Amino acid sequence: MSGNDSREQAIFQITNREPTPVRKRKSLDKIWATDVFTLNKMEDALSKKDYKAMKATMETGAALDPQVADAVALAMKDWAISKGADYFSHIFYPLTGATAEKHDGFIISESNGKAITEFNGSLLIKGEPDGSSFPNGGIRQTNAARGYTAWDPTSPAYILETRNGSTLCIPSVFISWTGESLDKKVPLLRSNAAMNEAATKVLKKVGEKEVAPLNSSCGAEQEYFLVDSNFANMRPDLLLAGRTLFGAPSAKGQEFDDHYFGAIATRVQEYMQAVEEKLYRLGIPAKTRHNEVAPGQFEIAPYYEAANVAADHQQMLMTVLKNTAKEHGFACLLHEKPFAGINGSGKHVNWSVGNATQGNLLDPGSKPNENLNFLLFCGAVIRGVHKFGPLLRAVIASAGNDHRLGANEAPPAILSVYLGSQIEEIFNMIAKGKLDGIDEGGLMDLGLSQIIPFEKDSGDRNRTSPFAFTGNRFEFRAVGSEQSVAGPLIAMNTMLADSLNWIAAELDKTVKGKSSSAVREGIIKVLKKLMKQHGVAVFGGDGYSEEWHKEAVEKRGLLNIPTTADALPHLKDKEVVKLFKDTGVLSPVELASRFEVYAEQYILKIDVEAKLVVSMAKKIIYPAASRYLADLALAASSASELGVDFDSSLIKSIGKNIKGMMKAVAKLEKAMAKDKFRSEAAHLQYCAKDIRSLMDEVRGYADALEEEVADDMWPLPTYQEMLFIK
Repeated sequence: MSGNDSREQAIFQITNREPTPVRKRKSLDKIWATDVFTLNKMEDALSKKDYKAMKATMETGAALDPQVADAVALAMKDWAISKGADYFSHIFYPLTGATAEKHDGFIISESNGKAITEFNGSLLIKGEPDGSSFPNGGIRQTNAARGYTAWDPTSPAYILETRNGSTLCIPSVFISWTGESLDKKVPLLRSNAAMNEAATKVLKKVGEKEVAPLNSSCGAEQEYFLVDSNFANMRPDLLLAGRTLFGAPSAKGQEFDDHYFGAIATRVQEYMQAVEEKLYRLGIPAKTRHNEVAPGQFEIAPYYEAANVAADHQQMLMTVLKNTAKEHGFACLLHEKPFAGINGSGKHVNWSVGNATQGNLLDPGSKPNENLNFLLFCGAVIRGVHKFGPLLRAVIASAGNDHRLGANEAPPAILSVYLGSQIEEIFNMIAKGKLDGIDEGGLMDLGLSQIIPFEKDSGDRNRTSPFAFTGNRFEFRAVGSEQSVAGPLIAMNTMLADSLNWIAAELDKTVKGKSSSAVREGIIKVLKKLMKQHGVAVFGGDGYSEEWHKEAVEKRGLLNIPTTADALPHLKDKEVVKLFKDTGVLSPVELASRFEVYAEQYILKIDVEAKLVVSMAKKIIYPAASRYLADLALAASSASELGVDFDSSLIKSIGKNIKGMMKAVAKLEKAMAKDKFRSEAAHLQYCAKDIRSLMDEVRGYADALEEEVADDMWPLPTYQEMLFIK
């Protein structure tokens, strides 16, 4: 079967496919959190004392008596069995960034030949998966295999259904036998605790009498691509690397901006609705869906939640997106750059902090110049981004994200803070030692009687900023679509804790008295000092411009960190090691393990892609191009015998590109064979510069061949087909 025969068959199957059977959707109130062991369900199943203890733990992080776990375990088991579950699993998040699970049955056999179900507090509290094959970054030796999972009662248990049954899933932490964190949840919980302690200290110093526990919140906008599975299954690069390593651009891309917020295709919308129903049953508040900029690209965004729960939900959301796509004949691509030449995908993390007594500390209110709590917390963020910009860049570093950052589709690799005109004006005044009245947003009045005037925001949005204030939260826009949000949240919480601790120490020096005027004067002095030291991180202009890149580096001293190979070594910076050690979020050993794991993952990712480039070039592209070249040569020979003129320029060009591609493949293979490096950092740079540049060289010739070889002989689904046929 020729290349085009396979593609034509795929197109036929797509265009003639039977629609996925759609169940009648139930109303939100009928399905919301039906598969979650919520506090409401606990209230019905537990004693008042046990329910009160669980409620305090889930809402404030209060310590839980182990005896309560027995009652919770029994109630949880009964509820799960009523939902069809016969297995349970401690769900955890190892340093791979993926979700991990080991399933255990409720079944216990008895000597009389009968079987019963059992699930008690000890089984709920602790699990023991084999930890030997999970990345640990040198924390332990190969023969040290024991790893523990431990129940996280602040994130609710839930049921995952299949057609053949259900499993009770229990969100958990994952640690080694020696107690080090091997996951992303432990440091996230620690970072929130550190932030809460520091924030409470600051609020009390400025006169707040009652301060409820503080929590960070997260709302992560998830971008993704959908490609019909008939096409995806014909692309080894999509199957194994998650992105196309070859592909000539389609004649039409995103230049018309017609896909962005356009009408959603029926098949895609049915998929989205199926995803949303599953998410609602899991208590995940999906709130927004729309077409994104690139053809074939879409976005889903949940309502904000407590950061720990949001991180768990984000992992579940990615799983639901992928699994539901298969049911609808799609492949869901979460890679940051699955297609060259069009926009890639990010995961904008909206982040704020607040509590029950002071509310959202990053909400400026109607008069931000008078909202001292907001100014302190916003100032703390400015300091954190400036002081720990390299850390923020490191936690979003990945092989996939390197394709986005710095391009005119994603924030630059220079970390700066956008505040909006109104808030920036306030901090500019503070830098001068004063705090006067400011211009407010005002009304938007279009002069049309039928359009009701509405309040304008205090500032415009800036899509070129990696870290932007968006009204009552900061949006970390540089996070990659395939990444766990836990890493960015850990970094943001921890840098905020450090800045708040610094502010608390400075307030001790500047606040002379307990009167409101003395507190205000002291706060302005602290923020003035903060802006003098860290105000260079504030930038409201075009982050894509060459002028900004030059100004940021040469005049402001900010770092431009373009690749993962450049970013990850900053995890070893002395100030970063001290930050995590002083806040108790990660020990030096745990932090060092993160560098080792993430460096290894980057190297392995590039290695897999390079192997695919070689394999596809040799086994798929070269044979197809050679056959077509032979056909052209035969046609030229026949034409010559008949005395017919034949344009041989195409033959020469194809021959040149085939030869160039195979020479580049040989160079790539030789480069891949190198296995000795001075250090992990040197290996990272070799992958980022040498291997990737050779991969691009092979691709350049291959993509040129795609544009020359006859369509009926090209073996791979094209960009035009994958992006536009749904």
